[in-house]
Amino acid sequence: MTIESDPSYPAHWEADVVLRDGGTARIRPITTEDAGRLVSFYEQVSDESKYYRFFAPYPRLSDRDVHRFTHHDYVDRVGLAATIGGEFIGTVRYDRIGVDGRPASGPADEAEVAFLVQDAHQGRGVASALLEHIGAVARERGIRRFAAEVLPANTKMIKVFTDAGYQQKRSFEDGSVHLTLDLEPTAESLAVQRAREQRAEAHSVQRLLAPGSVAVVGVSRSGAGVGAAALRNLRDSGFHGHLYAVNEAVTRDLLDGVRAYRTIDAIDAPVDLAVIAVPADRVPEAVAACGEHGVQGLVVLSAGYGESGPAGLARQRELVRQVRSYGMRLIGPNAYGVINTAPEVELNASLTPAPIPTRGRIGLFTQSGAIGIALLSALLRRGEGLSSFVSAGNRADVSGNDILQYWYDDEATDVALLYLETLGNPRKFTRLARRTAAVKPVVVAKGGRHSPAGHVVPDTRLPEATVSALLRQAGVIRVDTVTELVDVGLLLAAQPLPAGPRIAILGNSESLGILTYDACLTQGLRPLPPLDLTTAAAPADFRTALTEALRSEDCDAVVVTAIPWVSEDAPADDLAGALREAVAAYPGKPVAVVHVELAELVEALSAVRGAPHPAPSRSWGPAAEPAPCAPAGPLSAAGDSIPSYPAAERAVKAVAEAVRYGQWRRATADDDGRVPEYEDIDEAGTADRLARLLTDVDPGAVLTLTDRDARDLLAAYGIRVLPTLPAPSADAAVRAAGVLGYPVALKTTAPHLRHRADLGGVRLDLTNEAELRRSYEELTDALGKPAELQPVVQPMVARGVDTVVRSVIDPAAGAVLSFGLAGVASELLGDTAHRLVPATDRDAAGLIRSIRTAPLLFGWRGSDPVDTPALEELLLRLSRLVDDHPEVIGVSLEPVVVAAEGVSVLSATVRVAHPPARGDLGPRTLPSY
Repeated sequence: MTIESDPSYPAHWEADVVLRDGGTARIRPITTEDAGRLVSFYEQVSDESKYYRFFAPYPRLSDRDVHRFTHHDYVDRVGLAATIGGEFIGTVRYDRIGVDGRPASGPADEAEVAFLVQDAHQGRGVASALLEHIGAVARERGIRRFAAEVLPANTKMIKVFTDAGYQQKRSFEDGSVHLTLDLEPTAESLAVQRAREQRAEAHSVQRLLAPGSVAVVGVSRSGAGVGAAALRNLRDSGFHGHLYAVNEAVTRDLLDGVRAYRTIDAIDAPVDLAVIAVPADRVPEAVAACGEHGVQGLVVLSAGYGESGPAGLARQRELVRQVRSYGMRLIGPNAYGVINTAPEVELNASLTPAPIPTRGRIGLFTQSGAIGIALLSALLRRGEGLSSFVSAGNRADVSGNDILQYWYDDEATDVALLYLETLGNPRKFTRLARRTAAVKPVVVAKGGRHSPAGHVVPDTRLPEATVSALLRQAGVIRVDTVTELVDVGLLLAAQPLPAGPRIAILGNSESLGILTYDACLTQGLRPLPPLDLTTAAAPADFRTALTEALRSEDCDAVVVTAIPWVSEDAPADDLAGALREAVAAYPGKPVAVVHVELAELVEALSAVRGAPHPAPSRSWGPAAEPAPCAPAGPLSAAGDSIPSYPAAERAVKAVAEAVRYGQWRRATADDDGRVPEYEDIDEAGTADRLARLLTDVDPGAVLTLTDRDARDLLAAYGIRVLPTLPAPSADAAVRAAGVLGYPVALKTTAPHLRHRADLGGVRLDLTNEAELRRSYEELTDALGKPAELQPVVQPMVARGVDTVVRSVIDPAAGAVLSFGLAGVASELLGDTAHRLVPATDRDAAGLIRSIRTAPLLFGWRGSDPVDTPALEELLLRLSRLVDDHPEVIGVSLEPVVVAAEGVSVLSATVRVAHPPARGDLGPRTLPSY
């Protein structure tokens, strides 16, 4: 059913969800067209489950039951179904009831709820997902509580309710358990929801990366083409599972040494993962065959989708809908593939032929196949290992968010590297990145300054520096290039985090040491004077100097510089061994090496102790391609691999990023901040007010509130805007001053003069009627008629520092809180700081201190410090407003005068719109197509 066939049908309730076992299901409202599906579903439910649902034997549904369960008004009576392949696997419904327990309509705010899940799908988290979605629907329809009657023996359903995290009451009445759930989200219910989301999405990725069997669909008989390449790479990687080739024209049992079939349904065994490499117009047929065979996930290498234009984008959307209808997940289309180096899997379902990076501690995600090739080559060239690799292409389904969920508790991954062209769901990404960064580094290189065709995600309106700052707030290490991505990843994967910014520099080149020293200063580090060992230094001299630096309490990290020297007695392996011995003896500090034309040193340093590597020659000659090595050790175990760099700037940049990340991680561990609660906030009243304001606003339209509506809305969150009275004439100005009380300010509000005190549109400290009339006459004589100037009168406030506070919804960053000083500082120089919403008290304190002009707030050159605690509270209240109510898409408070005591908001502009159908705070759902 669609909105066209039934205008009351709530299409925005439709959602795809990931279940506990990693499969997917679609949740949607039940319609009158579902009678046949409902009857078929009920026939497949066991007698026991039917008994638990109806409290009596109930072998079949009557016609009256079917009509009741498929006819809803979507307000007082609602039914949702979880479906796979178009068929029901679970249902939930609520009926609004009054205080007497009988059917009712609004404003009654309680509903009776009941579930039924097909036995074959019990234990997959279907009921938990349905509860989240029916709860969100109920809240939307003004229902605040659910009531449920459950038989004591139905322990699974009781657990669904009790584990949801909602506040609840439980009693035993008339032989059944009576449960009442308060549907207002709580910290516990949100934590439960996100923990379930993490487990489900991580499991869905794990099924893609660790399949027991793989079929490649589209393998040519000639051995040419993408499908044949993928099959060879899977075979040559030593994949531990079953491998099949599919070609509709195959005439023999084997293709390239792999068992071959004409169709996937001819395979008489389960297939966990299918790699599809057929032309785009044949992909739907292949997907359908995979879905019917029970395949769990797909890697679609085929191109011709979103990257090719509007027609391809439509084809891509249909592909996602088809894949999810079968409960599968999709990497791609236009993907490069996946790699998992785990010894029990050894999967290379990508277009990268051997050799590939061996097993290591770095996880790698990229949207671009070309960038994926470059990153894999860089890791291989520098001897670094890999835990897993996903190149998602157009990222139509599985995204960087899903991979972060997987890496979060993946013991094989110590460092997460991501090349992203867009952030997809920015709010979710920053939430997941922040959580992941608290336990392991997350390094992001973000390309795509403008959205590529394959990604239907709007461009950001924020400057690149701002995006970097917001990512850093979440603990993400933001780098600019793929080279920096590898540089930083190598250091973090092999070395411990530095305890601070003090850097020791030692080496056999004074000039290289000075370059390193300068690079440290540029990065904001605190370098110690370089120690020049002279060009005559032997490996033993390096070992001694490095040992002393690592033992010293005066430094937190060490950069070793090395240049070639003419000697037959100092091969690269000797120097690498000397450095390794020192690091092994004192493993608490990170060490990075800067080398000049010492390719063999790179190879020797990257190899694990005791691991075989080619015997070095006696001279340190020009750069050569190093062979792949064994994996580096975990982040906490230094000494196995020492990262090396061909330029001082690159080494120092990596060290600096590790320093900043270490500082963030320690600060977060000590105090992650909190979002404060304010007792005077009227959240429910604000929601009602916004609903009224948006009654006549079309979807997609934006409403700028009147001054009065803006003041009332902000006042509900404790933000007082100074009263303002219009002054269309001098007499009106005098009457306004009489109401407000002298002294007053007279100012223009015309758009071309607003916030432009430099143009003379403001008169301050007017203490009496004569001054006010004279100022009014001067203003209109100089700037124009009152109708053009739109003068207003405001009471005077204490002198202070004029600031600007804003919050906007950025399409690529989510809700953002911004702060700066009013006037030239923010408008011309761009001296504005930003934080993601919701902001914590720690975020607010850092926000006002991170602008370059912050000293003006703290008593610069003998001026009085202003009331920064009051300013921080204003920021936090605005953050709460925007976070609680996604309808508020833009707030500008300008100017905000921060005095020695208190803050005064002189003007406010508020923009509102209908919120997105689903947000990050709503029930679990996959991005819609």
